[in-house]
Amino acid sequence: MKLRTLTLGLLSASALAFAAHAESITIATVNNGDMVRMQKLTEDFTKANPDVQLNWVTLEENVLRERVTTDIATKGGQYDVMTIGTYEVPIWAKQSWLLPLDKLGADYDTKDIIPAIAGGLSVDGKLYAAPFYGESSFVMYRKDLMDKAGLKMPDAPTWDFIKQAADKMTDRANGVNGVCLRGKAGWGENMAFLTAMSNSFGARWFDENWKPQFDQPEWKKTLQFYVDLMKADGPEGASSNGFNENLALFQQGKCGMWIDATVAASFVSDPKNSTVADKVGYALAPDNGLGKRGNWLWAWSLAIPAGTKKADAAEKFVSWATSKHYAELVASKEGWANVPPGTRSSLYANPEYQKAAPFAKMTLDSINAADPTHPTVKPVPYVGVQFVAIPEFQGLGTTVGQLFSAALAGQSSVDDALKQAQDAATATMTEGGYIK
Repeated sequence: MKLRTLTLGLLSASALAFAAHAESITIATVNNGDMVRMQKLTEDFTKANPDVQLNWVTLEENVLRERVTTDIATKGGQYDVMTIGTYEVPIWAKQSWLLPLDKLGADYDTKDIIPAIAGGLSVDGKLYAAPFYGESSFVMYRKDLMDKAGLKMPDAPTWDFIKQAADKMTDRANGVNGVCLRGKAGWGENMAFLTAMSNSFGARWFDENWKPQFDQPEWKKTLQFYVDLMKADGPEGASSNGFNENLALFQQGKCGMWIDATVAASFVSDPKNSTVADKVGYALAPDNGLGKRGNWLWAWSLAIPAGTKKADAAEKFVSWATSKHYAELVASKEGWANVPPGTRSSLYANPEYQKAAPFAKMTLDSINAADPTHPTVKPVPYVGVQFVAIPEFQGLGTTVGQLFSAALAGQSSVDDALKQAQDAATATMTEGGYIK
């Protein structure tokens, strides 16, 4: 008994000594399914890195953005790893708020990251955040309703075709809307869709000298087409519909087409939740023949704030969570369909993933069709496809979103909405010192 007690005492002392030497890192992350799954799988990381302890701070998306923005701007130092989006990365990197990720390991294979995704997370050729999952947007449509309309959806449709198909699919007597699109106000809601759409119409937020462009004909064409399309073929109350509302409508069989995030494909094709799961087809976001499609680009990514004192341990974790090894780990535990999508070219070359995700090729094609460094037809001074990577965009984007949502609701005209958007943007850019 004394020997056993002595042995246990020695083990406890050893454990305490080890714990004292282990480095603890704090990770701020969003409370979505992929991130929750990652937390459950971290035993794989700690086994390989027993000298690193992980502390999690898991937050709702809007709260996460607020907390990490405040912490990094004030150099608070609460977090060693942050989950941030494609919008923040170029802004924060230029402020020297993020560390470049140049020690991810010899087997990490940075070149395997899909170029369009890597481009949005890089500044001057250096990667400042590693993508955990990525997405673009595309057309999801009812193949049965398309057949009934006597039409065939092209892999790369035009906006004119979308309008033609929507007109023929709309059957209000039976509760079917030809098309469902975001109308809810917000820089990440209706303006994500409308900014991406405007790129395909030749519009841009600002010219090369940061002068707002809402008074130009390209924006008039974009917003007028959108409002007319939604009034003729969209659901009632569309100005209140965002991603989740349109997802529910599509799953209930009330939309002929839905243009939204590629991540939605797994939801609309899930027979447990979608009444039209076996009838869904996919196509690239529409264009107007000008060289740009109306699709966006986004990634939830892991970054390391410059203020951390534990950069090496933090980068070990970032490397693990965004590696090929992690994708294989998820596949072994949860199946290939649940591997975080949209980040690595090798995933889309994997026959097992292709079999598990019939929408895989169209997702990759959609991501590759977006270029965050050249998002529009005409030259622009900013980076970002469905957003403008400047600090002022969150507030300005939401203001413009409210104006355009009001136009969709019939509370103002398209011309009035555009004039007010031009005035708001001019005031913001003047105050910010972009223009005089």
